[in-house]
Amino acid sequence: MQIIYMPTGQKIVFKGADNPKKMKSINLGKGYIKYAWFEEVDQYANMEEIRNILQSLFRGEGKKKRVVFFSYNPPKSGRAWVNQEAKIPKKGRRVHHSTYLDVPPEWLGERFLTDADHLKKTNETAYRHEYLGEEVGTGLEVFNNIQLRIISQDEIAVFDRIRQGLDFGYAVDPLCFERMHYDRTRRRLYLFAEISGLNLFNRQFWDKAQQYNDVWTIADSAEPKSIAELRSWGMKIKGAKKGPGSVEFGIKFLQDLEAIIIDPERCPLAAREFINYSLETDRNGNVKSQFPDKDDHAIDCCRYALSEDMIHTIRRPTDKPPGW
Repeated sequence: MQIIYMPTGQKIVFKGADNPKKMKSINLGKGYIKYAWFEEVDQYANMEEIRNILQSLFRGEGKKKRVVFFSYNPPKSGRAWVNQEAKIPKKGRRVHHSTYLDVPPEWLGERFLTDADHLKKTNETAYRHEYLGEEVGTGLEVFNNIQLRIISQDEIAVFDRIRQGLDFGYAVDPLCFERMHYDRTRRRLYLFAEISGLNLFNRQFWDKAQQYNDVWTIADSAEPKSIAELRSWGMKIKGAKKGPGSVEFGIKFLQDLEAIIIDPERCPLAAREFINYSLETDRNGNVKSQFPDKDDHAIDCCRYALSEDMIHTIRRPTDKPPGW
């Protein structure tokens, strides 16, 4: 389907994207595509599908400015890829949120407004999601205190409580190193530097991490050989104190912070893991009580990095985890 403006030949072309690969066959004959509008963008599987389409739409015609619009109703869960994507600051991107409250009531009709008001009174959470487009969550998210934003150099320049954590990995699980600032007074954690990757040898990691050797790094004590090797090269590194209950205590400590601010450009693995980290359910739909032991490398880094701070901020004797 298409609409053609006869005086100039300009077109509005409508395409279904149920199979994004078919979009590669678009041929306008002449000219180029100036605007692209993806409606119901949350129905796409991921951002990669959209990138594949854009690469076909916007090829050619040199450096002409192109504009892309995305419209959608935000899914409930922060784990949804489109909700994550909208939180990542990018140059030239503008995110606008609007609801039915922003348009004249006569556009909607009395029935619509009555239904909205009824749901607001009977199920506020459903109302906030369905009518206000809020990301209300599924109830399984472990961290509800995550903020993704660019952390400026001016902010980093005044950080004075630098902490560093290291979680070892190689083939299946990535090695992960996080550098952060812990604002104990305001109970905020800022993650602003990261080194991570698969198949990363200790020597390769150390070559990248030497610039961060101004403070101690607390690493996973399960790998004393790696710790000793890095220490022999001059790294200020020591193993984290562990014990029964330390994992659960560390995660709850992070949950209790007012905010965990992550720079998604500098720390992409941390941004992805903290947002996606959720409780699991069994085959009957019952929520498992244990925290998942997967896709938590950056989270482990933070637990190690703050392990000594956790001990110093314990308020009651019962807060102290076994083994510490």
